[in-house]
Amino acid sequence: MDYRNIAIISHVDHGKTTLVDALLRQTLELGHGQEIAERAMDSNVLEKERGITILAKNTAVEYGGVKINIVDTPGHTDFGGEVERVLGMVDGCLLLVDAAEGPMPQTRFVLRKAIELGLKPIVVINKIDRQDARPEEVVDLTFDLMADLGASDEQLDFPILYAVAREGKAFKDMDAPRDDMQELFETVLGEIPAPGTDLEAPFQMLVTNLDYSDYLGRIVIGRVQRGEVRKGEFVNLVHKDGTRTKTRVVQPFTHLGLQRIESERVGAGDIVALSGIEDAQIGETVADLADPEALPIITVDEPTVSMTFGPNTSPFAGKEGRYVTSRHLRDRLMREVQTNVSLRVEELSPEEFEVSGRGELHLSILLETMRREGYEVQVGSPRVIVREIEGKKHEPFEHLVLDVPERFSSTIIGTLSGRKGQLVDVEPQGSRTRIEFKIPARALFGFRTQFLSMTQGEGIMSHVFDGYAPWAGDLKTRTNGSMVAIEAGTAYAYSIWKLQERGVFFIQPATDVYVGMVVGSYSRENDLNVNVCKNKKLTNVRSAGADDALNLTPVRKLTLEDALEYIGEDELVEITPESIRLRKKVLEPGMRK
Repeated sequence: MDYRNIAIISHVDHGKTTLVDALLRQTLELGHGQEIAERAMDSNVLEKERGITILAKNTAVEYGGVKINIVDTPGHTDFGGEVERVLGMVDGCLLLVDAAEGPMPQTRFVLRKAIELGLKPIVVINKIDRQDARPEEVVDLTFDLMADLGASDEQLDFPILYAVAREGKAFKDMDAPRDDMQELFETVLGEIPAPGTDLEAPFQMLVTNLDYSDYLGRIVIGRVQRGEVRKGEFVNLVHKDGTRTKTRVVQPFTHLGLQRIESERVGAGDIVALSGIEDAQIGETVADLADPEALPIITVDEPTVSMTFGPNTSPFAGKEGRYVTSRHLRDRLMREVQTNVSLRVEELSPEEFEVSGRGELHLSILLETMRREGYEVQVGSPRVIVREIEGKKHEPFEHLVLDVPERFSSTIIGTLSGRKGQLVDVEPQGSRTRIEFKIPARALFGFRTQFLSMTQGEGIMSHVFDGYAPWAGDLKTRTNGSMVAIEAGTAYAYSIWKLQERGVFFIQPATDVYVGMVVGSYSRENDLNVNVCKNKKLTNVRSAGADDALNLTPVRKLTLEDALEYIGEDELVEITPESIRLRKKVLEPGMRK
C-alpha cells in the first residue's frame, strides 16, 4: 500500500484539532460510516475541559487509494516534548497559521524542529473568515520566519492553502473557494514524499509513544522504518544502554480514523501499534530477532522549571484521597516518567521528590491528573533550573508575545520592564498593540493573573523558551503577604466580614481551617495572623438575626494554576481530590518567627 505520514503543527488555538476533525469527517463518515464527534482527537478529560491538546495522537485516513497517517500535536510550549518526539515519525507537516494573528512564539518553536528534521511544509492559512483576517500579509510573515530559521530552498518553496477548518473547507485560490478538503488532500499526496517501504530488510521500528490497555497491557506506537513483522513473531527490544530483550509481538495494529484495526502483519512506511512488548520505553528500538540494529535515541530539550513534591503532611492529610503515602507518590511519578519524555524525577529523600518539566502548565497538568486519580500531594513553589555556563550563573529566558488593547500597552511595558524584561518589538495593529519581550522565565510566575486584570480580560499572552542567558539579578514578583489562620476550626462569616478590609479571602464561611493554613491575600507585604473561627458573642442586646445584614465581598476561588502562581518560598500547595489549600511550610506561628 502507498503511505503518506504528516504532522499538523501550529501555535495553540490556531485550529489543528478542528482541521483533523474535518479531514476525518470527509473521509470516514462518507466512506466508512464512522461518526466523528467535535474535537474528536482531544480524548483526554483535561483536553476536553480546557480546549487544548496535551498529548500527541495519531490517526489515519484513506484518500485516492493512499493511506495518510496524521499526527495531531499540542500547541503549548510546555508540551514541546510531545511535539519533538513525534516529528521523527513523519515526512512532512501541515503548518497551520491563524489568518489574523500570524506566526506566534510556538509557531517558531515547532517550525524550527520541523525544519531541522528536513520536513517538507505545507502552509495552511486558517480562519480566513475572521473580520480582522490578513491572509496575504500572514503568508509573507510565515515566509520570513522560515527564512529566519534557515529553511532550505526546497522548504521555502511551500504550497499555500486557505482554510476555514470549522466549516471543513480548504482551497488554493481565494477567488474560487471550495466547500470541501479535496485540494488539501491532493496537495498532501502531490507534495509530501512517500516513505521508504523496503519490506525485505530486517524489521526496525522506533518507539515514539506508549499506550496502555487493561486487556493487552502496554502498547508501543511508532513508525516502521524497514521490514515487516507478523502476529506472534519474536523480536528483539534494543534498550537505550544497548542491552537486548527477546520478546513476542502478540498483536500488531494499524490505524484508520479513531480506531485501531487488528492486522496479521505490519510493514515499512506505516505508523503502527504493537502489543506484547511489556518493557519498552520511549526512544528504544523494536528490531529483527536475527539482525537487531538500534535507531538513534529520541532527544528532547531539557526541563526549565522544577518543583518539590511530597506526600500531604497537613492536619487534614488522608481525609480525602486514596493514595497518601510517599510510596504511592514515588510509584506514580516513576510511572509518569516512562511516557512523559520531557519530565525528570529525582528522589531528594524518601519523602521528597524534585520534579522538573517544561513549565508551570506542564507540571500543573500532571498534578491535576494525579488528584483526579485519588492522590494527595503537597508541592512547593516553582523554581527555574539554573545552569553554570563558562563559570557564570545562567537562567532560562522566554520569548513573550502580548496582544493587548492599545490603551493598556504603556502600563504592560512598564510592568514587564520592572520584571527585568527586555523590550524587543512594539507593533500597532489597528486598535490593538503587539508587544514582544525577552524576559526571565521566573519573572512570568504569577504574571498571567495580573496581566488579565491589567488588560480587563482582553489581553492575549503566549511565550516560548528562548534559551539560557546570564542571571538577571534579584526579582520581586509578589507584593502581597498572606493572611494565615492561627486557630483551627470552622470559619465564620462574622470573622471574615470583620477582616475583609485587610485583603482578599480564598475561603468561604463554614470552611474547615487549621493552624498555619493560608486563608487569604493580605493587602500589605508582610504576613498577617488572623482568627477566622471567632463568632459573634450573643446577648439579649446583640441578636443572631443581625448577622443577616453582613455584606461579604466575593472570595477569590483559586484554581490549581492560580495557587502555584501565588505561593511564596515558605508556602506549600496542598492538593487532594476534593480541595486545593494553601499553607505555610511551618504551621505553628511561634516556630515560623
